[in-house]
Amino acid sequence: MATLEQTVDRSTPVAPRPMAARTRMMLEAPIASTLLRLAAPNVLVMLVQTAVGLIEVYFVGWLGTEALAGVALVFPLVMLMQMMSAGAMGGGIAAAIARALGAGRRADADALAIHALVIAALLGGLFTVAVIGGGPWLYGVMGGDGATLAAALAYSNVVFAGALLLWLTNTLASILRGTGNMLVPALVTCIGALFLVPLSPALIFGWGPLPALGVAGGGVAVVIYYGACAVVLAACVRARHSIVRLSLAGVRLRWALFYDILRVGAVASLITVQTNLTVVVLTGLVGRFGDDAIAGYGIGARLEYLLVPLVFGLGAPLVAMVGTNIGAGQLRRAQRIAWLGGAIAAAVTEAIGLSAALAPAAWVTLFSSAPGVVAAGSRYLTIAGPCYGFFGLGMALYFASQGAGRLTWPFLANLTRLLVATLGAWLALDWLGGGQSGLFAMLAAALVLFGTINAAAVALGSWSRAVR
Repeated sequence: MATLEQTVDRSTPVAPRPMAARTRMMLEAPIASTLLRLAAPNVLVMLVQTAVGLIEVYFVGWLGTEALAGVALVFPLVMLMQMMSAGAMGGGIAAAIARALGAGRRADADALAIHALVIAALLGGLFTVAVIGGGPWLYGVMGGDGATLAAALAYSNVVFAGALLLWLTNTLASILRGTGNMLVPALVTCIGALFLVPLSPALIFGWGPLPALGVAGGGVAVVIYYGACAVVLAACVRARHSIVRLSLAGVRLRWALFYDILRVGAVASLITVQTNLTVVVLTGLVGRFGDDAIAGYGIGARLEYLLVPLVFGLGAPLVAMVGTNIGAGQLRRAQRIAWLGGAIAAAVTEAIGLSAALAPAAWVTLFSSAPGVVAAGSRYLTIAGPCYGFFGLGMALYFASQGAGRLTWPFLANLTRLLVATLGAWLALDWLGGGQSGLFAMLAAALVLFGTINAAAVALGSWSRAVR
């Protein structure tokens, strides 16, 4: 297979564009201050998105336990799409652009942006067809029936009808993050959230002239939000001051550029599928204990899910910084960046996990006061919460490995997590009689293994072939 450099059209000599100041900063500036400076707007936007998601669940909870359980059934698929578009394929896009910029190939970086949008359009359409067509079966397998299943479908069909808009938004944001520009995606997200927060309950309950759409209203608000964000981010990438210039003039689709994105993005997407499959299977197992247990576990697992965007706030600059340094041949600097990011992520997520384990009801009762829901959610957080630091470490090193273009060990680490959590939970229920506590204990053990394997791989030199 031809290398990326061999596929560049050299028939017309073009003077190379000088290296951007932001690119040089990621190659030469002090690591800690640069990483924190780039992470700050990203962490802010992740906190805003977290708050928006919690507010939506809070208002859905007013509709009753069935509506709350229905949204809990859909939540793993929504997070699958979000994580795949922003963290997995988005990471592949940002990493490919960062490596091209680090190597001084700015024309290839421009072309990679167009290829990324093609991928986003195809995958957005695939999600729409797959989930709307297969949703009734999947949510039924996960334990939904009656009013719970109806609520799940009402919310799911609206959100996934607008899947393309979510994919375009996260792809355009990833293009900007690949250049080291974390501020613009953060501003667009935060400003959009100011409109989304009141719009969601307004459409759920029918405030003012708006119709009362029930649980589907939350989905409509989300689709409107991503549509507006996509328009604004597209204008930002097309602006003259953008390091990557989004233009269709003279574009020729090339497999080598698709490969440069997909060799990271496709593997990362498989990792994301594994992560969400873990929650889907566990939700189905918890479903044996009824709707209260599903809702309780959904609320507890939502905190674990919310750690992903929080770590992503640090992970996006890790992708850009590691990728840029790998592209420039600076392996040791890239490794130092990864370890610093991993240490910060582990400390933050462990603090959150311990707080949740010490006072689990404080989290669960934000969304439901039903005794069965509180009991299931509290049991999950008490057992799994102390292991969240391993999860944060593993996720940070996963993002750093995206930048290095080396995802074999993160894939194996996440596969181990899937097998231990799901098969272990099944054994705990059907063979050991451990009940919900045994099920959640297996999930906690899986989190420890996930972080440990990723850390061992980086320490033992899994990136040594990334720089040639």
